[in-house]
Amino acid sequence: MKPGHGEVLLAEGNPRVREDEERLVEEFRRQLDEGMWAAVPTTSPGSGRREARMVKAYGDIPDGADRVIFFPRASGG
Repeated sequence: MKPGHGEVLLAEGNPRVREDEERLVEEFRRQLDEGMWAAVPTTSPGSGRREARMVKAYGDIPDGADRVIFFPRASGG
């Protein structure tokens, strides 16, 4: 996705601030409960490739991550 083309901000805040973290955890859980998958974008210096690391729990999000991307699971079998 290109920034500004289809992205929707669900929640933002500082995870070091208790109230913000509670709101972020709540939204993370809500998205997973709705059947979404979560990934954190990663960077590979010099490769020019866009990659992401899947996360299954709020605690799996690396410190300093700028965003978590939620996307629907593929349908079908």
